[in-house]
Amino acid sequence: MTQPTISDAAVQAKTGRVWDEWFNLLDTEGAAAMTHREIATRLRKQHGLSGWWSQMVTVAYEQARGRRELHQTSHGYQVGVSKTIPVPVDTLYAACEDEASRRRWLGDEPITIRRATRPKSMRITWSDAQTNVDVSFWNKGPAKSTVQVQHSKLADRDEVEAKRTFWRAALARLASQLAS
Repeated sequence: MTQPTISDAAVQAKTGRVWDEWFNLLDTEGAAAMTHREIATRLRKQHGLSGWWSQMVTVAYEQARGRRELHQTSHGYQVGVSKTIPVPVDTLYAACEDEASRRRWLGDEPITIRRATRPKSMRITWSDAQTNVDVSFWNKGPAKSTVQVQHSKLADRDEVEAKRTFWRAALARLASQLAS
């Protein structure tokens, strides 16, 4: 069982209840026997939570009750890694979009870019053809930007840690490449 990553104060400010109050309420309403979708729908319709907050409370409840592990989603596991690099966002995006540039920091992974919105995001099918990578880019100023990688549909927690290590190293290589 894991603890929610959002503080009690923050969840109370946005929803009117702290985590334990939500968990006890959901237990009382029979959420232990409900699906994820049923819990989220109930939170939205009967308790007035937004779609985002209904998902957050549902996932936190499932984790607190041992129904879901940290990083686990309905489609496996996911991990996110980000890095802020002192270059304009267009430069950062180009280093990810251009195949020759990408090979220098990512290696020979045969990826498929399914969709791209310059210079904001890329949706990628990973080389295993089973997992997905969503890459987001944010402008942080004239000469600073952030790249975030979200790797999803992973098999288990071991793969989460392996991909976290992989992406941290890859983004460090990207930063080094752009610094030279």
